[in-house]
Amino acid sequence: MYYDGYGYHNTDFERTYHCYPSSFIDKPLLEAGDKIIMPPSALDRLAHLNVEYPMLFELSNVATSRTSHCGVLEFTAEEGMIYMPYWMMQNLLLQEGDIIMVKNVTLPKGTYVKLQPHTTDFLDISNPKAILEKTLRSFSCLTTGDSIMVAYNSKNYYIDIVETKPSSAVSIIETDCEVDFAPPLDYKEPQPAKCADPVGIVAHEDLPEEKPKFSAFTGTGKRLDGRPAKQQESVPLAVPSTVNHQVKSASATDSKSGTGSSAEASTSSSKTGRPGGKLVFGSNSSRASKESQKETTKEAKQDAPKKEEPKFEAFTGRKYSLKD
Repeated sequence: MYYDGYGYHNTDFERTYHCYPSSFIDKPLLEAGDKIIMPPSALDRLAHLNVEYPMLFELSNVATSRTSHCGVLEFTAEEGMIYMPYWMMQNLLLQEGDIIMVKNVTLPKGTYVKLQPHTTDFLDISNPKAILEKTLRSFSCLTTGDSIMVAYNSKNYYIDIVETKPSSAVSIIETDCEVDFAPPLDYKEPQPAKCADPVGIVAHEDLPEEKPKFSAFTGTGKRLDGRPAKQQESVPLAVPSTVNHQVKSASATDSKSGTGSSAEASTSSSKTGRPGGKLVFGSNSSRASKESQKETTKEAKQDAPKKEEPKFEAFTGRKYSLKD
């Protein structure tokens, strides 16, 4: 207040109004910036004051001690009322019809602003810097602690004003301002990879299991008569007595028809001295007889201390005549 000889004059504009969101009037573009709509009486009062242009105002919610700053778009509201973007009402914790104090201020030009998106979705935009620069053209000032809204592609992104320089509230009209970004609020740092075990220290359970190596022909031999084979010997191929009986029956049949094969078989058996019931293939008959006797002696020695095992009988099926 000062006295100029003619009366008292107030150099500051300070009024209280009932605030309402922009949805109450047909002004959808109001949500895209930080400007409010005031009544015509406010313009009349400001015209008589020595205020700087563009006009900037401080908005205060006395009930919650919350403060923000804004510009003015029009002076067309009803008396005693102002309209503002809904996101500004959220910053000030205001409800429809609440009382708010409006005061004109002068803010320094901003040189540095640090922003922090609420979600990482904002960084997924093809060119977030260009979208943010276009959005801030509709703003007059920024206040530390506020959350501004950026509308893009039918989706609203909220960004916190973390820091402003040279003061907590700055004007961004016709100024070059450095912009920095903080990590989004929902950003999670990647977990560091687990450190590998020191060289030479490996857990026992982590060692790979050794696979058994392949070894060929490591099994045991089997005899045709079912007896265990302890030592491999070159024994002439022998056929049980069943084959001998078949041969005898075949020779008897041939003798009736006049072939004389039975006589030849009996003569060869008497000359070689082979035991009955076995058929030996080979030309050296004396050597075969000796080896067969040795085989019989060895089998008797091997079978003496062991328990009797069931004899293996081969060719015990139905016999057929060699003659058609």
